[in-house]
Amino acid sequence: MKKIAFILLISCSFIISTSAQSTRPWQGKKCAVVITYDDAYDQHLDNAIPVLDSLGLKATFYITAFSTSMQNRMNEWKKLPLKGHELGNHTLNHPCVGGPGRDWVKPEYDLSKYTVQRMLDETRMTNLFLRALDGKTRRTFAYTCGDMKIGDSSFIEPMKKDFVAARAVRNQMHKINEIDLYNVDCYMVNGETGPQLIEWAKKAMETNSLLVVLFHGVNGGNSLNVSLEAHSQFLHFLKKNEKDIWIAPMITVADYIKKYQSNQIKTTKR
Repeated sequence: MKKIAFILLISCSFIISTSAQSTRPWQGKKCAVVITYDDAYDQHLDNAIPVLDSLGLKATFYITAFSTSMQNRMNEWKKLPLKGHELGNHTLNHPCVGGPGRDWVKPEYDLSKYTVQRMLDETRMTNLFLRALDGKTRRTFAYTCGDMKIGDSSFIEPMKKDFVAARAVRNQMHKINEIDLYNVDCYMVNGETGPQLIEWAKKAMETNSLLVVLFHGVNGGNSLNVSLEAHSQFLHFLKKNEKDIWIAPMITVADYIKKYQSNQIKTTKR
């Protein structure tokens, strides 16, 4: 009888453990949220960083190395990694595919006119620049304008050895075993209110998913903007629900996903 009871105890423990893993797979929490900011604007330093730091939240800043803010305030950007924030690669000059509806794309930075080698050279130069700022050699990448190809050629394949992960631009969220680390989806903010942003986080908790949020302007800087109030409301909600939400920079979450998926593959093969 003791042997049967022991077997039942082990079985119940396994079932509970498996259930916990499926409902709280993110460092023992329901979901993960990665807060990202693109293009390196003054408003990130002036409006986003103070709120993040006051709450102790860590974010990823995808840096366009030749941005005006980086040229003028490099020493301030250099301090971000010391506070635990990630500096990600968002290319040297922010090239995007030009054409109808994309009047903002300068002819000299029209990605359709690039070669794959030029893209590689410019992203690697940006990695070198960022390394000079933070001393780090491991980096994540964000596709500019969500563009992943030059003509018919994908440029991410030869770049994979340069990056741990790459963030795309599609309003989707996925469970931990469904994520492609070189095509990580995100929700782009464009005028949403605080409650609307909070709904995204609630959905991530309900579905045990990864939510990546992309901010451009924070009370200015870009027409894809978020108000100070909405931005603050969202960050305060995340902080208040830290027991259920794992909030970390992209590179930290990507490393965790890679390890988790690798362990799942090993378990399946047994």
